Amino acid sequence: MNTDGPSLAARLVPALQERGLTLAVAESLTGGLVMATLTEIPGASRVLRGGPVVYATDTKTSELGVDAELVASRGPVDPEVARAMAVGVRARWQADLGLATTGVAGPEPQAGRPVGEVYVAVADSAGVSAVACDLGQAGTRNAIRGRTVERALEAVLDRLGGLGLAGEASGG
Repeated sequence: MNTDGPSLAARLVPALQERGLTLAVAESLTGGLVMATLTEIPGASRVLRGGPVVYATDTKTSELGVDAELVASRGPVDPEVARAMAVGVRARWQADLGLATTGVAGPEPQAGRPVGEVYVAVADSAGVSAVACDLGQAGTRNAIRGRTVERALEAVLDRLGGLGLAGEASGG
């Protein structure tokens, strides 16, 4: 299951605090586990804006403003959909960073996508990046969800590292 998530969260929350940044999270396959992991850390309330669990495909459009044609043409498990989710949650929850997870945790494939195909995206004022995760060998449904949480937190930490002094000089 999720073994590194809490330690990654313990690094991420203070990193956001030090930079004066806020985070909003849109979760599909993780179903709230990213937020649950982050809220275990004292002080998380100073940096977390909130965000939806958009488990049903249509909620990605209704709750985050993801283009319905994009979802219809690419399916909900897609890097472009993940990017649009991250942009949408950042805008709608008025956060400095938006984080999104989408994928197939199993036990069965979904819409032609194999178990373990996962996408994580992070959006900030400089743009949006997506990470493809092949977690098919991670094991059970819970293991895939746990590894997705880890990958999501790693992606935000990587993005913060990329902000460097430029992000601090611009005020976040």
